[in-house]
Amino acid sequence: MKLTQTDVWRGVAILLVFFVLAWLPAVPGADGWLSIVVPITMYTVLATSWAIFSGPTHYVSLATAAFFGVGSYTLALGLDSVPYPLLLLMAAVLGGVMAALVGWATLRLSGVYFVIFTLGLAELIRQVFTWYQNNMGGTRGSYVFTDFTDAHIYWQLLALALLVYLVGWLINRSRLGFAIRIIGGDESVAKHSGINVAWSKIVLFMVSGSVAAVVGAILAPRFVYIEPAMAFNPQLSFMVVIMALLGGTQRLWGPLMGAIPFALVWEIIASNFPAQTTLLMGLAFLLVVFYIPNGISGVVLRWYHQARARQGVNHE
Repeated sequence: MKLTQTDVWRGVAILLVFFVLAWLPAVPGADGWLSIVVPITMYTVLATSWAIFSGPTHYVSLATAAFFGVGSYTLALGLDSVPYPLLLLMAAVLGGVMAALVGWATLRLSGVYFVIFTLGLAELIRQVFTWYQNNMGGTRGSYVFTDFTDAHIYWQLLALALLVYLVGWLINRSRLGFAIRIIGGDESVAKHSGINVAWSKIVLFMVSGSVAAVVGAILAPRFVYIEPAMAFNPQLSFMVVIMALLGGTQRLWGPLMGAIPFALVWEIIASNFPAQTTLLMGLAFLLVVFYIPNGISGVVLRWYHQARARQGVNHE
């Protein structure tokens, strides 16, 4: 894979942006808005990793909450006996293995069947954890006591976001990315072209599952107390899908444009209309699908190409 001069300058610009963002906790009064910035960063990572798989394949996965919950419980159950960095690695491995198993069993399904299965996965695992803790653990939840502040969690999520962007960029430039784009266009054509369709989809799904599990592990200290209903909350899966679709999945930076505005608006909705969140989430999903099918990034790219076209006409 050959790097162009544009790639190099783009990479330098991205690194500078992340470097500047890393200093955010040092800004006076940052403690107040870190409570909002941390969720935004979390949703950016989750939505971007979701789009890496679901964007090119067009398989809508609602399994984010399942992977997130497994990561949260990995940290909660192992914090007293296993070093923290190793727990993050374990969460990534468990998320990847679970995604591989789910992918092997379900990625031959398509359409509504895959969506229903991934939605039910979080509920299934939640019930398993609830049964285990009620009958074997003596308590339904687990405490997570660490010295981490919101700043520590933010830095970890920011580093993970940079890693996700790097992985997504490498995938897009690789043979796997090329194969996935063909699969998203027409699986029959991909099969006749000699592409291992099942393997390609499973590998990409494993990336998404591993990232979601690590995010769950990183966020666990912020919740202090982990219990199944919170760790495997299906609302998280729907939020990630809405944010990714709102931003657009055609470009790697698209989900970022959906995560920031939607997370800010959702904070207002959740604090002022807590009983109507499910209804408003469904309404938001309908509005995005019907009125911004290509997301904000799609609109921005269309305006950009129109401006370039007009500029070319003027030069002539």
